[in-house]
Amino acid sequence: MVEHQFVVFSLSQEEFGLAINLVREIIQPQKIMKLPQSSELIEGIVCLRGLVIPIVDLKKRFYGVITENLATTRIIIVDLGGWTVGIMVDGVSEVLRFNEKEVTSLPPFVQRVSAACGLYAIGKLGDRLVLLLDLTQVFSGEEKNLLQKAVN
Repeated sequence: MVEHQFVVFSLSQEEFGLAINLVREIIQPQKIMKLPQSSELIEGIVCLRGLVIPIVDLKKRFYGVITENLATTRIIIVDLGGWTVGIMVDGVSEVLRFNEKEVTSLPPFVQRVSAACGLYAIGKLGDRLVLLLDLTQVFSGEEKNLLQKAVN
């Protein structure tokens, strides 16, 4: 049976899973340099080992609430098909494995709404639900261009 690994993180007390193969590293928050006249999508940039990486507050993106810089706050650095972005989250808890039987498609009434957020399935472990996220679908083509331009 095929198993898939997901880095589990929280936003507004909900759990999300991100395929582990996309995650480069997880860092503690650091000074984010604000870019003048940048898109609301981009919180700013950080320099990590010589790379300039745009940062997106995923909680703000999904819920309209700014992530507070708390002891549990983390930035997940991800590679998305040739470009790198950092996503700010409330916290990262663990890596979970889901087999095919533990991953369920989204109900039809949720699919249309969830597509814009990049949600594609739900991982189930007992009574625990983890919303599985495809970050490549979270950002529109125009937003991907903005993120790339932020570091070029």
